[in-house]
Amino acid sequence: MQDYANKTIKELASECKSVEDVHEMMKNLFKDTIQEVFEAEIDTQLGYKKHSSEGDNTGNSRNGYSQKTIKTKFGNSELQIPRDRNGEYEPQIIKKYETTANGLEDQIIALYAKGMST
Repeated sequence: MQDYANKTIKELASECKSVEDVHEMMKNLFKDTIQEVFEAEIDTQLGYKKHSSEGDNTGNSRNGYSQKTIKTKFGNSELQIPRDRNGEYEPQIIKKYETTANGLEDQIIALYAKGMST
């Protein structure tokens, strides 16, 4: 049960055999969506996409990831927070020292239910 970005709810539901599978899928859907938001945020801040030559010699570039555990109603999720060399990147959707999702799970699931795929 990986790569949720291009699957519909119906396709995802067919992979579930138990309530635990549904919870695990929702947890992974939340995690993957938040991860994509982090990537979009750092792309916007740095002004170029990952692996783009536009970022060469700009004075600031990506510098790996740091791990963060977020508590959600589906359980704990391990997220990879992107870093930049100058330490200027501040995540906006889940702030630097936040440890809970504060209802973001419901919003993400509602977006997918309405047809958003990425």
